[in-house]
Amino acid sequence: MRLDRRALLAGLSALPLSAAARAAPARAEAPTQGRLVEHPAMPSAHVQPRDITIWLPPGYDDDTSARWPVLYMHDGQNLFDAARAPYGAEWGVDEHVARLGGEGQIRAPIVVGIGNTPLRLREYIPANLIRALPDDMRADVQAIYGGESLSDGYVRFLVEELKPFIDSGYRTRPDRDDTVVMGSSMGGLISMYALMKHPDVFGAAGCVSTHWPIRIDQLTDPAALSAWRARLTEAWTDVVGADLPPPGGHRLYFDRGDESLDAVYAEFQSRIDATIRGAGWGPDRFRSLVFPGAEHNERSWNQRLDAPLTFLLPPA
Repeated sequence: MRLDRRALLAGLSALPLSAAARAAPARAEAPTQGRLVEHPAMPSAHVQPRDITIWLPPGYDDDTSARWPVLYMHDGQNLFDAARAPYGAEWGVDEHVARLGGEGQIRAPIVVGIGNTPLRLREYIPANLIRALPDDMRADVQAIYGGESLSDGYVRFLVEELKPFIDSGYRTRPDRDDTVVMGSSMGGLISMYALMKHPDVFGAAGCVSTHWPIRIDQLTDPAALSAWRARLTEAWTDVVGADLPPPGGHRLYFDRGDESLDAVYAEFQSRIDATIRGAGWGPDRFRSLVFPGAEHNERSWNQRLDAPLTFLLPPA
């Protein structure tokens, strides 16, 4: 297992995308790769303004009667353009979706990239998980993330403001089964939370390299880290088991690597997986994968993006 401080913090400290001074026009990508539309500094009554980048798939402009599923993705500055990503690597979401859609392997979606802000950690840490912790652990976790959870406001932004904006301005399929939410690291946690909190809105959630909290200061003390994480695991597995919707109506995807920060997720992810399977989620609706050699970064997520996309957006 290789751990270094940059790897530990990658995915936790992504900086917000700089907003343009004015609304940007649609920006054409390669002819076969769809096009991007920018909505800089979108205002909200629930969270800070943030940049929204929408990718319209190939064919969107050709058939004005067609409607499309929607994939909402967190950390939007990391999805389409390496030049805008804080660590210089992107997911390549547009390339993956265009190829898989063209091959008939998925229902190609409109992709909505939701930019993060300096409050990212607090917006992405689920409030129900924080509430479930013992008092002393709650203080520890809130100290790690910089204060109380802001996730309820963030999810309200997604459901009450962003989704209506997208559904009214673009040709979407707005029903639950065609509305997917996905993210990596802390974005995996908030994707799971969005599904738990609004199972009527989101039909599927993709949780890539989901960041289950660790105490970086305890990494040199395995016994202390193990004891702390055991208490956290017990509290959080109970919440996940209680708050997930009943099996059969949704899709839920998890994965992780086994290098860098992903290496410390194994025990926790295994417990979460067992809890979900124990609640009756079968392999047609729940999947949790391990990618040997994969690290906690955008390059690794790019390399395995086909796996969540084909599971969450199977052909009709």
